[in-house]
Amino acid sequence: MEDIEFNSLQDLYNRITPALNTKRHELMSRGFNYVKNKDIWNYLTKHYWTNSKYLSLSEMVDDILNMNNEAFIEYLNNNIRKVS
Repeated sequence: MEDIEFNSLQDLYNRITPALNTKRHELMSRGFNYVKNKDIWNYLTKHYWTNSKYLSLSEMVDDILNMNNEAFIEYLNNNIRKVS
C-alpha cells in the first residue's frame, strides 16, 4: 500500500474531514449539538494521539469513528469550565 504524505496539518485535517463530519453527526444525533469538527480534532491531537507516531490515515479515521464519546464529552466539559 502506498504511503500518503501531507504537506501540513491542514492538509491532513482536510483529508479526514469526512470522518470528522460523520463523528460530529453521530454526536449531534445524541443531543450534543454544540460539537464542532475542530473540537474532535483538538481532543484527538492533544489527548489521544500525543504519544503516537507514524499513524496511517486508516488508523486515524478508525480512531475518529470509534473514539470514546463519553471521554470526549468530559474533555469538552472540562475545557468549557476552564474558559468560564
